[in-house]
Amino acid sequence: MGADKDFREIKIMEERKEKEIEYYDERAKESLENPKKAKKGDFEGFRADLLSSFRFCYQWIEKNARGKNFLDYGCGNGIHSIFPAKAGAKVVAIDLSEPFLILARQRAKKEGVEGIIQFIKMDCENLEFENNCFDVVFDGGTFSSLDINKALPEIARVLNPEGKLIGIETFGHNPFANLKRKINKLRKSRTGWAVEHIFSRKDLETAEKYFRKIEVNYFHIVSWIVFPFINLPGAIIILRILEKADAILAKIPGIRQWAFKVVFIFSEPKK
Repeated sequence: MGADKDFREIKIMEERKEKEIEYYDERAKESLENPKKAKKGDFEGFRADLLSSFRFCYQWIEKNARGKNFLDYGCGNGIHSIFPAKAGAKVVAIDLSEPFLILARQRAKKEGVEGIIQFIKMDCENLEFENNCFDVVFDGGTFSSLDINKALPEIARVLNPEGKLIGIETFGHNPFANLKRKINKLRKSRTGWAVEHIFSRKDLETAEKYFRKIEVNYFHIVSWIVFPFINLPGAIIILRILEKADAILAKIPGIRQWAFKVVFIFSEPKK
């Protein structure tokens, strides 16, 4: 009975990964087949640098990653691999989607850092790296596609004792944002797994099993309503105003859980 249960769990896990890979492969192939329509930002074309949450990440990376061994964990089209390389980090970027890795290598070449970043096809839940080999691991929204109970112990293992995981994830406690995700699932613009595994408070509690120090920063409590209109005239001005409101609201425990994004820094990995 035990062996049968293990086999069923493995089969379910593999089917889940296959669906995730298939979804992202298709998104990447759309850009490869139509280079003129290739996304300048993430795989949806969104420019991360417009948002205070991602700017926070990049500022942190600039201060902490120079000369360090840096892992871009689930790199996708390489949108977050370029900045740490230009900031002086020794970057390794991994993903299970080969078409996305092709896009990432093309992006690195275009940005002049082709020889600095090492792109590798690898399963984020089964890292093929030695223990204690990275100083910084960056998660740019990958956790929703993974089993976090498999991902976090692997990250803790490959980080050195002084290493840090910095991640930015969509937070799963805003009912309006959650409704939009369910609509995205129906429209097949998100996989079922990703919609059902948005990062949450429970995941922060899980992180405490593998890291002694947990720091969480909350973003876009109200400013997320501008995201769909970001390319319209005046939208950036409104975004900046609302981000200032976010900074105030993020100090209120009962309200900050409605943040659209969280940036977390996990350190002192448990060995």
